[in-house]
Amino acid sequence: MATPESTPPLRILLADDHQIVRDGVRRLIETQAGWSVVGEASDGREAVALAAKLRPDIAVLDLWMPELNGLEATRQIRRDSPMTEVLIFSGAQTEEMVLSVYEAGARSCLLKTEPKDRLLEALRTLSLHKPYFTPEVAEIVFARFLSGGKSAPVEATPDRGRLTAREREIVQLLAEGKSNKEVANTLKISVKTAEAHRAAIMRKLGFETFSDLVRYAIRNQIIQP
Repeated sequence: MATPESTPPLRILLADDHQIVRDGVRRLIETQAGWSVVGEASDGREAVALAAKLRPDIAVLDLWMPELNGLEATRQIRRDSPMTEVLIFSGAQTEEMVLSVYEAGARSCLLKTEPKDRLLEALRTLSLHKPYFTPEVAEIVFARFLSGGKSAPVEATPDRGRLTAREREIVQLLAEGKSNKEVANTLKISVKTAEAHRAAIMRKLGFETFSDLVRYAIRNQIIQP
């Protein structure tokens, strides 16, 4: 276990769409000598851009963020800045969610209701490039390991692998109610390209209605229920 004496100075990025959450975490972080919050983001897309620019030691991401959720943001941050460790904050923990978080590349997953000392311990551990598991999460991960990786639920897993990263981004934006034009503006692509992506996604998943797409996004933890 990491101790305060063994923790190096830390540069931390915070991403949460609730300012009050960011303020609380920032105040806690700044009680630690040598720790600083180098950037704050209110959505996943902004978090990815700031991580690429600032190269923080640790990114603390909310799981449910607009425009780009914590899972997709984690994948992009770990791809573009592999030395940045990621801690995911969530409001609830299910087996599927926990496994998805670690598969995306995060190294710790905490409930927002965890004691503050647990968050500090997780950050110290991640600063040493080691994973941090709460007892509850460790039980889920260990059960998965013992089952040979066969315990993941369900329905959602086969579909998830069929979409590219860009397609998952588009699914989130559409499921959040954005038009083709708004999707195009967000992703800096043409409206025709956005329309083509939407049609390809619907065809690939075998969906006929927009409601099917929204249900898919919820089931696959792309948007919050």
